[in-house]
Amino acid sequence: MTKAGFVTIVGKPNAGKSTLLNRLVGERLAIVSPKPQSTRDRVVGILSDETTQIILLDTPGLLEPRYSLHKAMQHAAQQAIADADVIVHLVDASEDLPGDLVALAQLPRAPKAPIILVLNKVDRIDAPRRAELAGRFPHALFLAGGQGEGVDDLLHAIRALLPESPFLYDPEDVSTQQLRFFVGEFLREVVLEQLDDEVPYGIAVEIEEFREGRDPVYIRAVMHVERESQKRIVIGEGGSRIKAIGQAARSRIEPLVGSRIFLDLWVKVLPNWRRNAAALARLGYRLPEEGHQ
Repeated sequence: MTKAGFVTIVGKPNAGKSTLLNRLVGERLAIVSPKPQSTRDRVVGILSDETTQIILLDTPGLLEPRYSLHKAMQHAAQQAIADADVIVHLVDASEDLPGDLVALAQLPRAPKAPIILVLNKVDRIDAPRRAELAGRFPHALFLAGGQGEGVDDLLHAIRALLPESPFLYDPEDVSTQQLRFFVGEFLREVVLEQLDDEVPYGIAVEIEEFREGRDPVYIRAVMHVERESQKRIVIGEGGSRIKAIGQAARSRIEPLVGSRIFLDLWVKVLPNWRRNAAALARLGYRLPEEGHQ
C-alpha cells in the first residue's frame, strides 16, 4: 500500500521554511529571502518516490497580525495547519526556543495532525548549545536546511506518520500551482532583493496576461504599490530600476517556463492595498470570515 498526505511546514518568519521546501522538493519553488514575511500565501511542493507522495505546504511566518494582509497570511497558515496530515513545526535554533504552536498560530484548538518539532539552523550553534537543546527537547529533530543536514531523518519521520493512501497527484508533478503563480512569486523575489526598507512590503504582483504558444512567451505583470512615491522608486530614474528588475526576473522565469519570455512590466498605485479587503480579494488573498478561524 502506498502512502500520501499533506505536510504543512509552519514557524515564525525567517525560520527557514521556504529553504526547507525547496530542499525537499529539489526545485526552487518558494521565495527565499533574508527579509521576513516574504511568503504571503501557501506554496505547494510535491515529493514522490515509489511508495510515498508528500505534498508539502510552505506557509507565511506566524506573527501577530497588524493589518489585513497579515490577517490573510495568518489565515493561510491556519488553513494549511487544518489541512495537514503531518505538521512540521520549524524553529530557528540559533535565535529562538520552541513555543506553543497553538498560541503562535492563534489556533482555536490543538491541531489533530501529529507535530514534528524541528530545530533548524543548528549549524549556527555550538556543541554545548546543541547538547542543551537536545536535553530540553528530546523528541526534536535537528536540521541545517540550507546544507541538507538532517533532511533524511526528517523525511523518515514524515513518511512514518503519513496515512495509507493512493497518490493524490501525478508522480511527475512538483506542484499543484500554475506557472503564472510562480512567475509572480519570482518577480516579487527580485523586488525584495533590489529594493530597500519598506518598499518591497508595499508591492503586490498581479499577472494580468500569460500567453503561451508563442516565442517569446508574453507575460504582462503589474506591480501594485500603495503610494506615488513608491511608484517613482520602483520605476527609477529614466526607468533604470524597473529595467533592472525585469532583466533579473527574466533570468529566473525563463528556466521555469522553458522558453524565452517577453516580460511587460507595469507599476500602478493601488492605495493602501495591504489594509483594504476588496483590494486583497482582487489580488487573490483570502481573509478569514468574520468570527471564524
